[in-house]
Amino acid sequence: MFESLTERLQQTFKKLRGQGVLTEKNVSDALREVRRTLMEADVNVIVVKQFIDNVKTRALGQEVLGSLTPELQMVRIIREELTALMGEETVPLQIAPSGPTSVMLVGLQGSGKTTAAGKLARLYQKQGRNPMLVAADVYRPAAIEQLRILGEQLEIPVFSMGDQVSPVDIARAAMKQALKQGHDFVVIDTAGRLQINEELMEELARIKASIQPTEILFVANVMIGSEVVNVAKTFDEILDLSGVILTMLDGDARGGAALSIRSVTQKPIKFAGTGEGLDALEVFHPDRMSNRIIGQGDLMTLMEKAEQVVDEDTAKELEQKILEKKGLDLNDLMDQLKSLQKMGPLEQLVDMIPGAQKLKGLQVDENQIKRVEAIIQSMTPEERTNYKILNGSRKLRVAKGSGTTVRQVNEILDQLRMMNRFIKQQIGGPAPRASKKGKGKRRRRRRPVLPLR
Repeated sequence: MFESLTERLQQTFKKLRGQGVLTEKNVSDALREVRRTLMEADVNVIVVKQFIDNVKTRALGQEVLGSLTPELQMVRIIREELTALMGEETVPLQIAPSGPTSVMLVGLQGSGKTTAAGKLARLYQKQGRNPMLVAADVYRPAAIEQLRILGEQLEIPVFSMGDQVSPVDIARAAMKQALKQGHDFVVIDTAGRLQINEELMEELARIKASIQPTEILFVANVMIGSEVVNVAKTFDEILDLSGVILTMLDGDARGGAALSIRSVTQKPIKFAGTGEGLDALEVFHPDRMSNRIIGQGDLMTLMEKAEQVVDEDTAKELEQKILEKKGLDLNDLMDQLKSLQKMGPLEQLVDMIPGAQKLKGLQVDENQIKRVEAIIQSMTPEERTNYKILNGSRKLRVAKGSGTTVRQVNEILDQLRMMNRFIKQQIGGPAPRASKKGKGKRRRRRRPVLPLR
């Protein structure tokens, strides 16, 4: 979503490269570009003005570090101000001290509340909670059915009383049911409208008064643009929101809502939806997001994603293979590809790598992974374990079976050989053979080689 914003900021920083110090002139020139960039990204006008004033004050003040170049000074200041704009620190979801934690999702129709409900329940299911989904949207056609299908996919129960019962009664009955059945995390999907109206707000206020939810989260679709910020402000005035979930962050939006909503509402952004998958909901970290925006990546989130998908037993087995110098086989390569796919779309993963955004023309090809999988799956178990037996006729059979070419099969085998060669170099390969040159000459006494531990 922030691709255009990131690119423009990078260009602005580049113009400061080679400057001796930050002066009022080059700061003003740079901030003129930053202001234009933020306005084009649909950031709230008042937010832009305050942001630019803060950056200018700091850039021309005495706090700049003498060891940093003007470019790096501006990068540091803008990164810190972006972080402050989005909330400074990560604000975790509140957990009820006793009884079920109840999270009420509110927002306009089409903001993604129902899907967000499923994703949120899934996130806390993975953390050991026993969630329950509540279908309290009785107005939108098929809303109850959509939530039921999500519940089946996630193996999470969905509480429903049909579309002829008051949402207030549904929410109240759901909380009693959760307490009785031992569900400690309840997500309530409420109705939205195409625009704010008194009837919607009164109903939501009655649900709040009835169950006193632990959290009331506004679901903001950033594709709507800056208007979603004004909508959030209205919801907050009536319901006193406890936080925000941003959805469609993987879309083509300009990003202004993500940068404005916390500053305007003074409510923390707690979660961000980063894709269509039911696992594509992340805890929102303002500092990590600001790093992404200025093009410095997000290694922390990348590492966390890797830890979630790597099977511990498989990782230990792989480590043992490496230590014993057995080398990796094609089964290991397949396991690594599957883990990579579980981490999410490759384009998002690349954006988390510092500096990757600077690689012009970098193409991320999801089909390449599918091609590798097809090639490996076309091999026999013996060939996957011992790829050295793959002769010409075997490679031809594999290529035909996978719809590829012998050349593409060879490329995968070459990559695997290269990986194994690198691994052996890192952990200590066989000692080089003694040279035959200089035979008959006095040889230098070698020191004993200590075994690797």
